[in-house]
Order: sequence, then C-alpha cells, then structure tokens
Amino acid sequence: MQLSEKISAVVTGGASGLGEATAKALRQAGVRVAIFDLNEKRGKAVASEIGGTFCRVDVTDGASVDTALASARSAHGQEHILVNCAGIAIGAKTAAIDKESGEPRPHSLDAFTKVVTVNLIGTFHMCSKSAAGMLSLDPVTDDGGRGVIINTASVAGVEGQIGQVAYSASKGGVMGLTVPMARDLARDGIRVMTIMPGLFLTPMFETLPREVADSLGRGVPFPSRLGHPGEYAALARHICENDMLNGECIRLDGALRMQPR
Repeated sequence: MQLSEKISAVVTGGASGLGEATAKALRQAGVRVAIFDLNEKRGKAVASEIGGTFCRVDVTDGASVDTALASARSAHGQEHILVNCAGIAIGAKTAAIDKESGEPRPHSLDAFTKVVTVNLIGTFHMCSKSAAGMLSLDPVTDDGGRGVIINTASVAGVEGQIGQVAYSASKGGVMGLTVPMARDLARDGIRVMTIMPGLFLTPMFETLPREVADSLGRGVPFPSRLGHPGEYAALARHICENDMLNGECIRLDGALRMQPR
C-alpha cells in the first residue's frame, strides 16, 4: 500500500503513547488520520497538531464506535488502515492473601472481565466494524489490496508475569485472532497483523521513578533500554507499506524474554 493523502486511517488509543506516535507517523506519510480515544482533551490536542480528526470513543460500546466511525468517514472517507492501540492493564494474582485481613481472596472477576472486554473484545469490535467498511473500498494495490488492520498484543501474551493473568489472557487472545482473521478477510484484500511490544516508554512507564525505568531497560538484551513509541510507529508504517506482511505476530522487544517478576 502506498501511503498518501488518498489513504485514511483510524488509530484507537491515539491520544498518547504508541497510538499517538503511530497517528503522527501515518500523518507524516500523508495519510488522513482519525484519532479514537476516551481522553478528549489530549486527543483533540494531538488531532489539532497533525491536522486530523478526534472522536471520543469507548471501543467496547457499539453505539460509540458506530458514531465515531461515521464521523471519521464523513471527514476522511472510509478508512483503509485501522491500528488498535487502545488498552488497559491491571496487576492482580489469580488468588492471594489479603494484606489487611490476612484472608485468601480470588482475583476480582469484574476486573478480569473489564481487561478482557477492553483489550480483546474492544479490539475485535473495532476490527469487525472497520473491516465491514473496508469491503466497500476499491482496491488500492496491484494485488487487489483494500486495507490493513494492525492490532497490538504484548510479549506478556506469551510470557505473562506474576500479576498479569488478566492482561496476558487478553493479549494472548489478540494474538489468537490474527491468523483466522487474516484468513477471513484474505479474499477481500484486507491484511491483518499484530505487533507484540516489549517494554516501551508509554504513559504507564513514564510514571515510574527514573531509576526503576532504567533498571527495567537494562534487562532488555539489546538495545538495553525501554522502547520508544516511534519505533512501534515505524513498524506499523512498514506493515502498511509491505503487502506481503499478513497473518503474523511480530515481537518488538529487543530480544527480551519476560521473567516471572
């Protein structure tokens, strides 16, 4: 796919971190970009900076997604690119002894459900709605390609750490979507890829003390540092441009293999 003003994109979680960097990288390539996020203030600021469109969206809510897609398509036309970066994380063990009461307690089912709902079901929801729209597009590549979907999983989907049971399950589910979804959409010229970031300098890590962040970075074989969102964005852009990339999960982690804690 040749990126230009003729191509439009939707980036969920585009108000910060990996999504923001991707929105900026695609816009720099000429693509018309719509940012989907719950953070209205930050999302509008990023959209204004890149000359894009902002839509306040809850990716788990059907009406919210439908309204946002209609708005984005009205502004930029049917999207050719969907990048799913929206997600949440919590830390809780499958079961643990409560520090205050001393009593054993199970993982909160509500918390587990929320993480899976946002990270996995929300991702699938956006994929399904966006792919349905892409079916109406004329091919934009010589091979008959109409669009590309890029989902965000995590190395935790393979090597989840202690306390990551909900997060790891949700990201493992995103990885599991990749091949069957690519097969579902292959005849329609829609590619599906998943990126599995390792430790990246996102808003979650920016709240950590500098010495803690540096320590985590030193655990990465090479380069021994946290990843930069721009490096994720560069891979996302390459996936869009390289039509042979389809149905694969790519680790982006500096050869990191997560330890139990």
